[in-house]
Amino acid sequence: MSKALITGGTGFIGAHLARRLLENGYAVDLVDNLSRGTNDDTVESLREAGSVRLLERDLREPGALDDLGDDYDVVVHLAAIVGVANVVGRPYAVLRDNVVMTDHVLALARRQQALRRFLFPSTSEVYVGTLEKFELPVPTPETTPLALPDLDRPRTSYMLSKLYGEAMCQHAGVPFTIIRPHNVYGPRMGLSHAIPELLQRAHAATDGRLEVFSVEHRRTFCYVDDAVEMITRALEAPGCEGQTVNIGTEAPEITIGELARLIVGVVGKELEIVPGPTTPGSPERRCPDMSRTAELTGYRSRVSLEDGIGRTYDAYRLRVFEPAAVTGA
Repeated sequence: MSKALITGGTGFIGAHLARRLLENGYAVDLVDNLSRGTNDDTVESLREAGSVRLLERDLREPGALDDLGDDYDVVVHLAAIVGVANVVGRPYAVLRDNVVMTDHVLALARRQQALRRFLFPSTSEVYVGTLEKFELPVPTPETTPLALPDLDRPRTSYMLSKLYGEAMCQHAGVPFTIIRPHNVYGPRMGLSHAIPELLQRAHAATDGRLEVFSVEHRRTFCYVDDAVEMITRALEAPGCEGQTVNIGTEAPEITIGELARLIVGVVGKELEIVPGPTTPGSPERRCPDMSRTAELTGYRSRVSLEDGIGRTYDAYRLRVFEPAAVTGA
């Protein structure tokens, strides 16, 4: 049986990916300090499958992974300090901790006897500097030259920690794949993201209005099942070794205002969209060129935006928004 380790394994993408790898015949170790992920019924159902372990570790601590074996086939490093509050309020800690954790997980990867792949999730934020200072092609290919935003801006810290991690992968001497996720959404992702936040506010609205920020900014969105399928194929495809690939959906590219109207329709209310201020630091456009990923993995997104939002709303309504919500969803 193949064996996988996923750091940040109880988080949004980690739990979905663990289930997919389990279906592919892997035994899976989830490493997490549970600061953002949740040991809920989703994770418990994975553990009950018999081939999933939850290892509670803080990857910032030296030696956190020293007792683990050398028989992992794949190592997926999803753990990171993220979130607007952390990035804006603790930019130095974001830089320091993300690099330290990546170093510790790469050290584990380097001592594996037959490692097939180390997967590192970077971020679509790496394209922000180019968007601000030069001409950014949209849809954006992975080969786009990268420019740095202003370094004194706190929001830059997260992107820098991920870009540094990309360079660490390139020089660590392990077989790697770097992914750059673009607006992945779905059940269990928390509420501090555009789609679940708008779903929550539309669901709770009682005055016939829904304030929406950055209404003219444009995005594409990728449902988590599609993202996990791309990630799994990237892990296993020989052609993805040593490559950087976007994870996301190329179309439709819509404004946040259009997204809000779609969400209102899914929720089933008649709400007036009230434009709010532009979110500081939010890029005007974000849309990945998915041609390289499709060529290397043989897969493009299949879940439509309306279908994905409907699935997400169903999950949040049952587990979060209504009185019978399941704690920890």
